[in-house]
Amino acid sequence: MASIFTRIVNGEIPATKIYEDAQTLAFLDVNPASRGHTLVICKQELPTLLDLPPDLLAAVGNSVQRVARAIMDALHPDGLNIVQNNGVASGQTVPHYHVHIIPRWEGDHALSHWKPGSITSEELRELAVTISSRIGGV
Repeated sequence: MASIFTRIVNGEIPATKIYEDAQTLAFLDVNPASRGHTLVICKQELPTLLDLPPDLLAAVGNSVQRVARAIMDALHPDGLNIVQNNGVASGQTVPHYHVHIIPRWEGDHALSHWKPGSITSEELRELAVTISSRIGGV
């Protein structure tokens, strides 16, 4: 069954669109964290960042930047969050790659932030070695 986002792309479900090109679509979130909260999706139904080919990831990134600039110009927020979740454990509720652009104003409390953890310098070094060994190191 097609995701809700694919159904939006196909015109089966209405959306308040603000930008569209051959590979991406941006529309206002119906359950916004703040005024102007926008989703940017790839039109192709792929579940996570890890599933996108590099050219499609670049296309989404370009659209995110273009839409974020328009939001900044139109709404004049104090800042914005760019959020992208991968998998249910991260909070992803629609298995179709998408990026949230969330305008922020001082004191809005739109998102709760993570609590800083505690990690030693040695643990940081070990973690860096473990991860970088999978990508060619630093």
